[in-house]
Amino acid sequence: MVGVYIGSTTGYSGKNLIAMSLGLRFKKLGLKVGYMKPVGAVPRKEDGKPGDEDAMFLQDVLGLRQDPSLVTPVVVTREFTRRAFSEDIGDLMPGIVDAYAKLSEGKDVMIIAGSGNFLGSGTYCGLDGVNVSRALGAKAVVIDRYQNELKYDYLLRCREALGDDLAGVILNDVPEHYRPEVDELLVPFFRRKGVEVLGVIASDPIMSAIKVSDLAERLGGKVISAHHKADRVVENFLIGTMQVENFLAHFMRHKNSAIIVGGDRSDVQLVALEGSCPCLILTGNLHPNDIILTRSEVLQTPIIMVREDTFSVAKKMENILSRHKLRDMIKVNHGVRLVGDALDFDLLRQRLGVE
Repeated sequence: MVGVYIGSTTGYSGKNLIAMSLGLRFKKLGLKVGYMKPVGAVPRKEDGKPGDEDAMFLQDVLGLRQDPSLVTPVVVTREFTRRAFSEDIGDLMPGIVDAYAKLSEGKDVMIIAGSGNFLGSGTYCGLDGVNVSRALGAKAVVIDRYQNELKYDYLLRCREALGDDLAGVILNDVPEHYRPEVDELLVPFFRRKGVEVLGVIASDPIMSAIKVSDLAERLGGKVISAHHKADRVVENFLIGTMQVENFLAHFMRHKNSAIIVGGDRSDVQLVALEGSCPCLILTGNLHPNDIILTRSEVLQTPIIMVREDTFSVAKKMENILSRHKLRDMIKVNHGVRLVGDALDFDLLRQRLGVE
């Protein structure tokens, strides 16, 4: 049986996507696949047993029915962290190892999903990625998501910490303009340092997209018109604070962007609606006038109304689009295809020792 631990340099880097992609690929080969997320941070109960919401979703995708308390033996709640900071909570690793042994019975491959960042998260309770992957005897795959740059120093530290137990790294969400530098400079550099780049996944707007209804919930707002179109997808956003003429020229280059605009800027609101934006986000808790509401219904463009100011909403939007969880099956299937196209699966199998 082979174990592969999926870690990352930061949170929200694509661990769930890689975990489900590898699990589905191994299943397609006819291998018996199990799954574990030793430390969970999104508590949820199933049949009265504590577990992790992400882990439960991923098991559904993989077609697995496993005891949630075994899949995620350590669930980080507020009470857990308070205990960890105020008293000796003991050695949690034996419970994880025991659960892993039970889950891996009869399996060919175990997919182990990490939490947070590989080297740091969980250090306070002895459950950082290095310690957990070693305790389980697993090889590690570390994902680095491009965020203005790649964290090459961090990846080299992973190599130092793991040695040959680092199966390789995956570079995720790499924009087109940065790809030549990755291919011509960074990949050869990593190889010289003993770090295999297993795949480079290109940026894709669908992977950061979010439904209007989910967006309204995350922003703490409400959809006030064209409710039947609240399943439309938002890929990006623009701030409508400029003059109408300038805004129109900018807007035409970003057609799938939600428009964040003050509730009193009916001029910009109308331009955005007529330009077929996926939704309007009106700030300041200001209700639009009747003309805007009527055009919204006619053009079937939802309007979200929020209390906060435009700047605060824009900051929230940036965070939401970069950290939106993988839940929609359309996005899951699209992401799995992206990973399948980018990943050198034969090299990974070789590094893991999977026949």
